[in-house]
This record gives sequence, C-alpha cells and structure tokens, in this order.
Amino acid sequence: MRRVFVLGLGAVLALALSVGAVAAGSKTAAFTNYSLAETTGTTCPGSSACSNIASEPAIRADGAGRFFASSENGLGGGTVAFRSTDNGLHYTTLVSPNSLSATSDTGFAPGGGDTDLAVAPVKNAAGFYNVYVASLSLANVDVSTSADGGATWTLNPVTTPETLDDREWIAADGAAKVCISYHDAPQGITVGCSQDAGTTFTQFTTAIDANHAFQIGENSIGNLAIDPSSHIVYQTYSAITTAAETACAPQLGVVAGTCNYHGVYMAVSTDGGATFTDYPVYINPDQTVGYGHQFVNVSVDKAGNVYSVYTDDHHVYYSFSTDHGKTWSGPYLVSGSSGTQIFPWSTAGDAGKLDVVYYQTPYYDGVNTPDNYPLSAAWTVGFAQNLNALRPGSSWSRQTASPINHYGGVCESGVTCTGNRDLFDDFGVAASPTTGLASIVYSDDQYHPNAPNTAGCDASTSNSSSCDHTAIATQTGGSGIFGKK
Repeated sequence: MRRVFVLGLGAVLALALSVGAVAAGSKTAAFTNYSLAETTGTTCPGSSACSNIASEPAIRADGAGRFFASSENGLGGGTVAFRSTDNGLHYTTLVSPNSLSATSDTGFAPGGGDTDLAVAPVKNAAGFYNVYVASLSLANVDVSTSADGGATWTLNPVTTPETLDDREWIAADGAAKVCISYHDAPQGITVGCSQDAGTTFTQFTTAIDANHAFQIGENSIGNLAIDPSSHIVYQTYSAITTAAETACAPQLGVVAGTCNYHGVYMAVSTDGGATFTDYPVYINPDQTVGYGHQFVNVSVDKAGNVYSVYTDDHHVYYSFSTDHGKTWSGPYLVSGSSGTQIFPWSTAGDAGKLDVVYYQTPYYDGVNTPDNYPLSAAWTVGFAQNLNALRPGSSWSRQTASPINHYGGVCESGVTCTGNRDLFDDFGVAASPTTGLASIVYSDDQYHPNAPNTAGCDASTSNSSSCDHTAIATQTGGSGIFGKK
C-alpha cells in the first residue's frame, strides 16, 4: 500500500542507451520518454498540463494494440487512467475510474491505493475489450470496469470475506470474467472471481493449499495472471519453505532471525480459480535470501508457457514452465552481472519471447540493502528482452529505457518504510500485439527543467515526493515480442 503527493516530468526525451550485449536475433531497442497528465482529456506529450501527482503505476495492451495504464494518488485520492491509440507515442488521460469528482485531483475518491489493471482478451458485445482497474481502500477492493474503451467507468466495490485486504492484483479472461487476488487479514492469499465483468464477485478461495498452510502469514504476494487459451489461473508469491522456518521468518517486513522468503511459488488453478495447487518455482538453498522485493511476477505467452521473474535484491532471474506451472527450469540471469536490479515486471508475447523491466543502478556494495544506498546511486529503468526464453542459458538484450529517475535509497518495506519511498513498490510493461513493441510506465522523482513540472517541484525538491510522478518509456525501435500483423 502507498501514499503520494507527486508531480510532472514532460517533453519528449529520446534515448537508447545500451547496457549489455545484444542477444542473437534481437535489435537494440530505442525509447521515447515523457510525463503523463492528471487532468482528464489531456494528451501527452505536447501540453503544458503534462504533469501528474500519481505513482506506482500499471499497464496492459488490448487485442487491438491500444495501451491502457493506471496510477494512484493514494488512499482516498482515487486512481488516474490513461490510454494510447498510437502505439504508446501519446497517452490521453481518461476519466478517473473511481473518482467522485470530474478529475482525480480534487475531492474525495474511493480507492486510490495499490492500483492494478487488466484487459479482457475477448471483445464484448459492443466490440470493445473490457478494461478493469483495481484499487485498494483497505476495507475492500474497488474494481472499476469500462466496457467502452475507457470513455466511461462503473465502480464496483468488492465486499471481500475478510475485514481487511492489502496489495490487490487483477486479471481478466474471456469477454467478461475477471479475478482479483490480495493479501487477506491473516496474510494468506485470497483469489476472488466475477463472471459478470466485475459487477459481482461470488467465488472466493485461498491460493495457498493445505500442504503449504504454514506459509500463511509468512509470504510476499505477487501478481495474478490467466492464460486466455487454457483458462488456467496463476497466482505467484514468495515465502518460507518449511513449517520449521516460521520461527526465523520475517515479521512485518523485517527479517527476524536467520531465514527469509527464499522460495518462489506458483499457485495453479485448473478449475477457473475454485481451487489451487502450489508448486515450487525455485527454492534457494541459502535461507537468508529473500525474493519478496516488490514483487515476484508471472506472465504467460501465446503458446501457454509460463514465466516467473524475481529478484534477490541484487539481480533479476527468471524460470519457465512448459507444463502449466507444474515443473520449472531455472533460475537464469536476466539482468547484468553487476550493480543492483529490483522491482521486476514481465510481459510475454509469442512462444519463447519475453520482455522484462526493472529499476537498476550501477551501485552495489555487498553490504547495504537498497534502502540504505547513498545518493551516488543513480537509478534508471532497465529493459531486457529474450526472443528465445524457452532455451536454458539463452542470451538477453539489455538497454536503459529512461533518464535517471531517482538517486539514493529505495525503501522496500511498504508502509513501514522510514527512508525514501518515491519509487514505491512496483511499475510495469506491456507489449502491443500489433507491433510487438513495448510501453513502460514508471515512477520518476526528478525535476526536469525543460518540462511541465507540478507546483512544488523545482531543482531544490528533486529526488523527493514533491517531484514524484508517473512517466512513460515507449519502445520506438528494435525487436518486438509479437509477430507483426
């Protein structure tokens, strides 16, 4: 869960910085960067209103190649949504999915915490792909549905079985099925599904099966994904690996004792989310390693292969499964062999094609966690692509996709953070099925002298919440992960 004040970036900054060897068959990617707008109807870049007060964003693409993104203003502040119809070169700010006011920058709005977004893989009766935005309000999860491409939204507060919920995720299937997952009050993981486009959620179940009940209260949740072909539901998480480890496991995000969440797991449902079976993706024999670093991630390619992406607070790794999450190959290194890479997110395309993004810095001292990195640690958005990800040991192309978006420490302890939390907990990437190219939505707390910055953001407040905002990096060249139509 998060809270933010935030501001603008602006003006297109084109860059394509190579930070690694280009994989065979891959072409070096190029990116264009700019800020998004808070005000409904504003198209960016190109407007003096291209600044925002949102952070911790999410992004998806629909079957027609349109990108939809969301970001949040904090609990009670509502959610901001954006749409691109020109392959990510411009984004227009939509009506807020859950706001009670015309724009999400004034008045009270439900939700506003921990946003996530999903797009239906099948068109509705009106010829649109339903878009769903989930937002957190602690007492419940708010799901907003657009059946007309983001022009209008219907807000559906989900009355969950628990009294409190945290860090929700959302995924869609078919024309009208949508599922959410979240940490419930005992810190188990609940998955709830709706068959009527989010109007009612009548099916709730635990993603942690009886054999892994010892992980309740000792896990870090990851995202939710649904394979549109097989309709298998995947919920990923990291956790302790034995019941004995409850005595040394992290408490409230602080490691107490000698063990951490050193296991990555995939909860798999073959009956539409009614029941789950949990399979280990990778268990590190070093019990002190933790993979709950915002967050373990799952994505599924068009052939039904499943990818798990995770970080040990130093490097990003991936594993893959060709049998619907039952057995896994890996881990294999995604990011470079130096520096620090955290907050991974992935999107899969055609069989064996995978894009991964993460926040990266050349800094690593082997002693401090990112929370305590010095101001000399310069962070950017890293982009890695593998066009043969089903081959063990296959190579990745790696580029830097943004200007510097933060300096110094990156707090990873959620609401218990005492250090700089401007990057909050996650960001995202999606790829267009029509071009194969990616669009990345990310957080940036830097003042940009040639851009429209929000009031309160200047050179003296750079690298603080006064300059924190949501920005875009859209791929304009290089290889894509879908075959062009």
